Amino acid sequence: MSTTEIAELRRTIGQLRQCVGALRSRYGDASAVRRLANDVERLDIDAGDLDETKVPAQAKPVDRSNVVVVPDTPYDPSLWQGADDEGVGGYQRDQR
Repeated sequence: MSTTEIAELRRTIGQLRQCVGALRSRYGDASAVRRLANDVERLDIDAGDLDETKVPAQAKPVDRSNVVVVPDTPYDPSLWQGADDEGVGGYQRDQR
């Protein structure tokens, strides 16, 4: 984030803090107000972390030549003939 974006974020968090303070004056120590205050504090901590973080280099473009396309069509049921469902147990076999 640029310094302008960080400054705007900090300003907005400050406005949120003021709004939560006004809500606290009106509703007292209600659980919803406490959660909002906690959320604003978390936003402030996260904004501080962003401010200290270096901007990562641009991601490299994806090499599409190695992409394997998997079709959405159903698989042939005979592929699973005789296989067990993991976690469910084996198929009932004819015990004659």
